[in-house]
Amino acid sequence: MNEITNPRLEFFRSKIGKSMDISPSPFGRWLNGKIIAVNYGRLVADFTVRSEMTNPAGVLHGGAASAILDDLIGAMVYSLGREYAYTSVNLTVDFLHASREGEVVTATAEVIREGKNIIHCEGRIVAANGKVIAKCSTNLIQTSIKI
Repeated sequence: MNEITNPRLEFFRSKIGKSMDISPSPFGRWLNGKIIAVNYGRLVADFTVRSEMTNPAGVLHGGAASAILDDLIGAMVYSLGREYAYTSVNLTVDFLHASREGEVVTATAEVIREGKNIIHCEGRIVAANGKVIAKCSTNLIQTSIKI
């Protein structure tokens, strides 16, 4: 993709290496990842698996993994600088490996196809050892809400 800049993209770039406790998303602030890379159409962040993100087996809950992917993709789409807000219409997640409390995982959100009204994205969560914890595909649709 071409390297495009806009105020929202620059905002995320200014937060590289910092906590996402400044996220425009209240839920994103709760997830509290740390941004490590920002490009147009791509956002990467580290997340520490906290106890409240785990299931009774002590591993990253599927809902928490889905939330990380959905929220990071939403932030990445927000950073595209579009005039209107976008919202998810679907999210298909495959859970491939476990991640335990205290581990740091890296999540990546990427645009695959950027249409006028629909943006197709993929995301993945990867452990420090390189194993893919979860991966997803999702479509977001333009709303009537100007931002």
